[in-house]
Amino acid sequence: MNITEIRPGIRYVGVNDRTTHLFEGLWPLPCGVSYNAYLVVGERVALIDTVEASFGERLERNIRREIGDRPIDYLVINHMEPDHSSSIAALRRIWPDMRIVSNAKALDMLRGFYGIETETQEIREGDTLDLGGKTLSFHMAPMVHWPETMVTWCPEEKTLFSGDAFGTFGALDGGITDSQIDPARYWDEMRRYYAAIVGKYGAPVQKALAKVRPLAPETICSTHGPVWQREIPAVLDLYDRMSRYEGEPGAVIAYGSMYGNTEQMAERIARELAEAGVRNIVVHNLSTADPSAVLRDVFRYDTLVVGSPTYNGALYPPVAQLLEMIAARCVPHRRFAVFGSFCWASAAVRCLSEFTQRLKWELACDPMEMKQGYTDEKCDPSRELARRLAERIIR
Repeated sequence: MNITEIRPGIRYVGVNDRTTHLFEGLWPLPCGVSYNAYLVVGERVALIDTVEASFGERLERNIRREIGDRPIDYLVINHMEPDHSSSIAALRRIWPDMRIVSNAKALDMLRGFYGIETETQEIREGDTLDLGGKTLSFHMAPMVHWPETMVTWCPEEKTLFSGDAFGTFGALDGGITDSQIDPARYWDEMRRYYAAIVGKYGAPVQKALAKVRPLAPETICSTHGPVWQREIPAVLDLYDRMSRYEGEPGAVIAYGSMYGNTEQMAERIARELAEAGVRNIVVHNLSTADPSAVLRDVFRYDTLVVGSPTYNGALYPPVAQLLEMIAARCVPHRRFAVFGSFCWASAAVRCLSEFTQRLKWELACDPMEMKQGYTDEKCDPSRELARRLAERIIR
């Protein structure tokens, strides 16, 4: 069996990146990332997307392994972000007659990024490309998560080339499809990828899902992570829930602490929630936590509890950074509670409460605030906070 043949005439030619530490210079990659590209082989050959430039030689080798000296007739660009497009100029030098196919916005970016404006073909919604025995049709998916993004559909093989949609962090460990690997570890990486990269664009994702579902794909070829076949219902459901900002029952406690007092408040609240019957509780120290992991959990669970000491008359900087990340992703609602501490002048709890007004969220219960050092007695109001939250989480 050729493991790279995903469906008859559809070949995987992507690469793994296990050396880059930060995706987009921001998001940690402890398990690496894959850059997925695909060949659709009929009487003519189309390459769907490319890879990051430093892996261009591997991409060329993978292509030649699959098709030998046959030319690439078409390069289809679903997304112009450089992790998928920066090897295009090198490929054009290798296959100078290769026609580049995409929509007007992508072709404009192609000129802007790489100065390429010849041998291109502009397509629009619903246009098709006949490869001889295989057909490709094109459907726009703007703002999932750039304005030029689109998806490509091969009806003969019921295969969707989805660009970044349905992608995950994490390199591919041997297998390519979800039936060749254990997909379990990719679910959290899909949530983390969505929350960090796509999270702002819930409404466009919903529009894209409305186009994808009627196609009833049997294979989804994303540009990151596994090729989906067995798990397609779960993948579509996860994207649907995340793009509707629908959280599962559970609590995320995110806090900053300079000297451990606010940290002890967070630990007490977590313990009280557990005693009240809440099972899904995640606690993040924002001074050390990976922001994408915190965002992942904020998207996953329906309750967010944030704590901060007062710092220079405002919020502790890591707490303020998290709130700005949440606001930038336009999360429309979360069950929200706040707590804080101060030494001589209170400000953190007021700032946290102002955040709820800014996002038009509602506080689920009264804020809890502590002056100076932690004691169990000072933190007794956490019982009431936990009780009020648990009543609404466990329903």
